[in-house]
Amino acid sequence: MQAKLDHIQANGEQAHPDQAPTVMTEEEVNDYIAAGRIVLPQGVKKLKMEGRGGVVTAFLNVDFDEIRAGQNSFNPMLSIFSGQHDVQVEADASGSGREGSVHVRNVVIDGITVPKMALEYFVSKYITPKYPNVGIDSQFQLPNKIDIATVGYHKVTVTQK
Repeated sequence: MQAKLDHIQANGEQAHPDQAPTVMTEEEVNDYIAAGRIVLPQGVKKLKMEGRGGVVTAFLNVDFDEIRAGQNSFNPMLSIFSGQHDVQVEADASGSGREGSVHVRNVVIDGITVPKMALEYFVSKYITPKYPNVGIDSQFQLPNKIDIATVGYHKVTVTQK
């Protein structure tokens, strides 16, 4: 995985990058994450990814108290966002024209689907203030002249231009 990331970075520094696709398998990505090669956001204890046809599913273990540290809310709708829990996030993910896009479809905490209104409130109150470019719908520039990023079955393919 590291060799592929190094290639993407070096290729992106070229005036005319090689347009041959770089494919990273789900297994490579998960091994890379498990080895501690990616700094996870505050409160995220474990992360495993799964890809299929434009959809990414993230399986996480999250300490919500750590995420909300120093911020209290008496809103009863947010009571599900406390303690440490297993979380599943399903999102549409794609990239084209050097822009990435992620749309969160749903979030499940310990087997219970989070109501959209509660999820939107939690994200706007605790996530977006720390990570301004992250929300239910996120748009961002792709790095290293990545023109297209496609989530396939158990892999992600990037093409640079």
